[in-house]
Amino acid sequence: MGQRLDNAISLYQEAIGEGNFVEAINKYAGDRYTQHSTPVKDGKEGFIEFFADFVDRNPVREIEIIRGFEDGPYVFLHAVQTLNHGQYRYVTADIFDTDDDARFVEHWDIIEELHESTGGRSQIDGPTGISDLDQTGVNKELVTRFVTEILVAGDFARLPDFVAPDLAQHNPNVADGIAPLQAFATETAMRYVELHKVVGAGNFVAALAESELNGRRHAVIDLFRIEEGTIVEHWDVIEEITPEDTWVNVGKF
Repeated sequence: MGQRLDNAISLYQEAIGEGNFVEAINKYAGDRYTQHSTPVKDGKEGFIEFFADFVDRNPVREIEIIRGFEDGPYVFLHAVQTLNHGQYRYVTADIFDTDDDARFVEHWDIIEELHESTGGRSQIDGPTGISDLDQTGVNKELVTRFVTEILVAGDFARLPDFVAPDLAQHNPNVADGIAPLQAFATETAMRYVELHKVVGAGNFVAALAESELNGRRHAVIDLFRIEEGTIVEHWDVIEEITPEDTWVNVGKF
């Protein structure tokens, strides 16, 4: 799609997959690099320090980029990391901000262990193609309204105003459709606290938010696929927010 997306994919592949983290971050990061992955310090030096240990602990690393798009200066990636021949498998969602030279200046990510699906879908399968680029703005506004009016407000009775009856669901704990989502929200006391960022390209829109599940704080990136003004498919990556004294930067948001 463009240089920014190419750079994000290359950073993943070169730094994590190939272990060339020093060369990669120096090549792709800008004059500053503000980090929201809470175990990683700001700046190129923080990135190098973290991945020196990461690569040492995980000598075999495979990276699969599932989805990605650009939205102005922002890049979204949906990826899978397989470490040490399957000892660990993680699904990740990343948002990067970039400077005028397409180099990264800020990074948000959510990482979650890859789970077996209970609803016949995986956390990563489904369509990947970008379409309807002329609808990017409209679809981002739809998702913004959905998160604020439904998820933050807790008005799940209005889900049909935004969501298709046969919603394709990739959360491993929720089956397809509206009723299972309503039941999950009730059973887990799900509450979205604040919407922080919305990025999109055509039929795909990602939203970064803070949520609560069973009273515990989480950071989440939801990815939605939209057809003709309706949310028809949903993926998410959810990570519990650790206590602030464990962070080495400003936090997830």
